[in-house]
Amino acid sequence: MGAAALSIDGAEEAPEERVGRLIQENPAVIFSRRGCCMSHVMKRLLAAVGAHPAAIELEEADEEKAAAAAGGSGLPTLFVGGVAVGGLEGLVGLHLRDHLVPMLREAGALRS
Repeated sequence: MGAAALSIDGAEEAPEERVGRLIQENPAVIFSRRGCCMSHVMKRLLAAVGAHPAAIELEEADEEKAAAAAGGSGLPTLFVGGVAVGGLEGLVGLHLRDHLVPMLREAGALRS
């Protein structure tokens, strides 16, 4: 038996397809579990530099499939401009090396 498809805007799509679509459609997107404290910290850091990413909280049944589609890095995970940044550690690393703001700007996640 296959995975249950999600219905979004009348179209049936599998969780893996939905994750891929969301990564491509959003300049910055965070995938996480419900109530994830690390995701909250990621959103706060991004807001502090002026970015407001799409935040997708996954249903428990879709977490494993979505994490695999998101590069297998586990959750939470951030994508900027379609590129996997990783979790909180990857985000903070970019910020400390002064690469975060230019990356967000290039992806269109920041206003100039």
